[in-house]
Amino acid sequence: MDNVQRYSNNEVNSLNQAELETRALIKAASALNAIKENWNNRVGELDDALERNRKLWTIIVSAMQEDSCPQPKEVRANIINLGLFIFKRTMDIMIEPKPESLNVLIDINMNIAKGLAAHETPEESAS
Repeated sequence: MDNVQRYSNNEVNSLNQAELETRALIKAASALNAIKENWNNRVGELDDALERNRKLWTIIVSAMQEDSCPQPKEVRANIINLGLFIFKRTMDIMIEPKPESLNVLIDINMNIAKGLAAHETPEESAS
């Protein structure tokens, strides 16, 4: 393992759950946005980016379905419904790919990431 990878692994291991989720959502949104912004040269990357985003949302939805999930039932239900919308939209994009169709996935990921970041306490973000 090289030094860059070791540093990256140490950095990820020091993050709390909300920070990890925030970074994962931003990373997925950034990949989709890069494809959207350079569609002709990067459309070949679309299926992989959509698959990574779908896997991320599968993890999020699964976590919301766990009995041990600390989120209120209403929040859990809303996130599950959002995940179902993302799964449907992903299939629609795979059937009829267009750069502008990525906007909703990008926007959802970024808005959820902003919400997670806003709910971090000052002590959490200092660690």
